Amino acid sequence: MTSSSKSNMKRMNTKDMEEYAEMDMDELLAQLSSDEINMLAREVDPDDNTMPPSLRCGYFCDKEPTGPLDRHKLIDHINKQAIETPDKPEAQPYVAGTVRGKKWVPPVCEKTAELEEQINIDLGDEYETALSGASQEEIIDLAAILGFHSMMNQDQYHASLLNKGQPIGMGWDGITKASQPKAFPNEPPNLTNPEETIKRVKEDDHTLKEVNWNNIKNISDEKFVQLFEALASNTHLEILSLTNTGLADRHTNLLADSLEKNSTLRVLNLETNFISPAGMVTLLKSLLTTKSVEEFRGSNQRSQVLGNKIEMQITEIVEQNISLLRLGLHLEYNDARHRVAAHLQRNLDRIRKDITLRLQSYFYNTLRSKNTYK
Repeated sequence: MTSSSKSNMKRMNTKDMEEYAEMDMDELLAQLSSDEINMLAREVDPDDNTMPPSLRCGYFCDKEPTGPLDRHKLIDHINKQAIETPDKPEAQPYVAGTVRGKKWVPPVCEKTAELEEQINIDLGDEYETALSGASQEEIIDLAAILGFHSMMNQDQYHASLLNKGQPIGMGWDGITKASQPKAFPNEPPNLTNPEETIKRVKEDDHTLKEVNWNNIKNISDEKFVQLFEALASNTHLEILSLTNTGLADRHTNLLADSLEKNSTLRVLNLETNFISPAGMVTLLKSLLTTKSVEEFRGSNQRSQVLGNKIEMQITEIVEQNISLLRLGLHLEYNDARHRVAAHLQRNLDRIRKDITLRLQSYFYNTLRSKNTYK
C-alpha cells in the first residue's frame, strides 16, 4: 500500500467519524438492538473507578437468583461435590517405594581453599615485646580501649572500662552467653494524700514547695478543681507534677486561668495524660501571662502527633515567652524544633548574662565599700 492510499483512507475515516460526531447519542443508541447494546455495555475498562465493580466485570450471569446467600449451605455443597467427584485415573498406578522419573541428586560442591593473606605489621621492638609478654586480661583491656567491640561481649567491655578485672571463664576461648538481667524493684506507690495537699495549698503553707500527684489513680474532677483554684492564690508552691493522673481537656481551662494568676510556679509536669493538642496550646498561652514557669513538660498524651498547624502555633507562642527555659514536647517538624531550641537557648543566654552582671555588680560594690571603709 502506497503512502497516497494510506493518506486517502485516513481522510475517509476522519470524515466518517466527523459525521458520527455531529449525530445525537440518543439517536445512535435508538438504532441499536438489545443484543448490540448488551455487547457494547460489556466492553468497559476494568480499571475505571467511576463505575461500580459489578459493571466493570465482563461476566454476567443469566440465571435467576435462587434466594439469599447461605454460607454454610454453600460450603457443605462444595465439600459434598468434592467428595462425590471421582479422582482422575492415573496412567501408571502408585506403588510405594517406587521412584518415578529421574531422582534429583544435589550437585557436589567442591570446597575451594580460602586464601589467607598474611599482613606483616611492624610495631617496633618495644611494642612487640610488650604485647608478647601481655596476659589475656591485658589484651582484652587493650581491645576495649581501642574500641574493638566485636572481639568481646558486654561484660568484658564494661569490666575493662570500670577496671574491675575480667570475669572468670570469659576470655577469648570462653563461651559467649547473654548477661543475666538485673532485678529492679517496682516503683513504690505514691502515698501522697490529695486532700491534705489541697488543704496546704489553700492555706499557702510556706514549707510546701512541691506537689507530686504522679501515678495517683481515680482522682476526681472535684479535687482537680479545688487544687487549681487554690493554686491561683498560692505564693510559695514552685513545682507541680501531675503525671499519669487522668488530666483531660475539661481541666485545662481552669488550670490555664490558675497559671495566669500564679506568680511563683517554676516547674509544671503534665506528661502521660489525655490533653489534646488544642488544650496544650491553651496551657502554653497562659504561660505568657505568668512569666514565672521555667520548665513545662507535656509529652506522651493521647494524641502522639500534634500536626503542623498546632506545632507552628506552639512555636510562635514559645518565641514570645522570655522566661521558659525547658520544653518537654515532641515536635515532629524540623522547622518547629529548630526555632524552639534556638529561642530556649537565647533565654538561657539572657539569664546567664543577667547573673554575670549581678555578680560583677555585687563584687564591685563589695570592693568599693571596703575601700571606702579603709
